[in-house]
Amino acid sequence: MKNKKMKSLSMVALIVSALPAAALIPAFFKITLSDGVRTVWAGSNIIFVLLGLLLSVVCVRNKESRSTVNIISMVVSVLWILMMAGIVVLALFINFVQ
Repeated sequence: MKNKKMKSLSMVALIVSALPAAALIPAFFKITLSDGVRTVWAGSNIIFVLLGLLLSVVCVRNKESRSTVNIISMVVSVLWILMMAGIVVLALFINFVQ
């Protein structure tokens, strides 16, 4: 029972980790979103990244449930977090340079 629960949790972690890539869909179709929608979308992306990282860490921490899917979802989440941190650092740097 526990192994099946961890497998489903790892798949959820992978899906949640990949959801922020859905933000690229409007750009591919050249759809312009309003400011409110973009703000909600950005907030949900941050939540999805943090939730994906949390679920991935929970799955990878247990040696019996460690699998390739768990490691991939953790790497994807860490890459998203690094990208978000880079954007924040760049924004702060540009503010101080101006």
